[in-house]
Amino acid sequence: MEGVSMQPKGFMFDLDGTLILSNRSLGSYQVIPGAVEVLQALEARGIPFLALTNGSAYPSAVQGPKLRDVGLPIADERLFTPNSVAALVMRERGYRQVLVLGTDGVRDALEQLGVPCCMPGEAGADDVDAVYVAWHPDCRMEHIHAACSRVLEGAAFLTASDVPFFATKEGRSFGYSCAINGAIARVTGREPEPTGKPSTHAMRFVAQQLGLAIGEVGVVGDDAVAEMQMARAEGAIGIGVASGSTSRAEWAAQPAERAPHLVIEHVGELLQHSWLKR
Repeated sequence: MEGVSMQPKGFMFDLDGTLILSNRSLGSYQVIPGAVEVLQALEARGIPFLALTNGSAYPSAVQGPKLRDVGLPIADERLFTPNSVAALVMRERGYRQVLVLGTDGVRDALEQLGVPCCMPGEAGADDVDAVYVAWHPDCRMEHIHAACSRVLEGAAFLTASDVPFFATKEGRSFGYSCAINGAIARVTGREPEPTGKPSTHAMRFVAQQLGLAIGEVGVVGDDAVAEMQMARAEGAIGIGVASGSTSRAEWAAQPAERAPHLVIEHVGELLQHSWLKR
């Protein structure tokens, strides 16, 4: 792996396009070839790994069983979303109430992690110190109006993801949070602070969960911005797969700040490398 002196001692995997492909409504999953074998090999060798998705629709306790039902061997405690990272950031900053633009699953995930939340139109929604935008396919103009009002009044503006696309079985789908963020930013002049990939928050969270230094983490993903930009910016090892939203030709055309250290066709090719042969 050119330019990288340290081989990965643990791995962070993206979900959509890397380990699985879902449909656009996130209602069904298909495991990508080799994903099961790679996770089993890591488990057998005691190599730490986790999955961090930019999808925020479901808490790990809901999504984990769905993934295991289609054969992906990943425990809930190894499955994380931007909500996992956001809750840590919000607790550290001491936000007393967060306005959530997202599904009930988003609010449930944050509240389970100790963050007081409300939705637009609920009691307390006019008095919050942070706005959090996540997966919200039923977003309405009054929700955006409420979020803009709070941000203009000084509330922090955070988001699960500001990445425009994710891979599905039907091809690239756009991220609702990115579109909602754009509307709020256009009105308020404030850009959102992502808690998911490619944020520093996310990379530090991953390394902490794995018990490794950032430079020892192999970041495996299909998105040049979400995974590779994060890996490059934070000093991790970027491994791009061509099974999702980015082809080999597109990987080859990436600028240095988004270029993987290694490109593989799909995650199963990791089994050919020395890290999983020892």
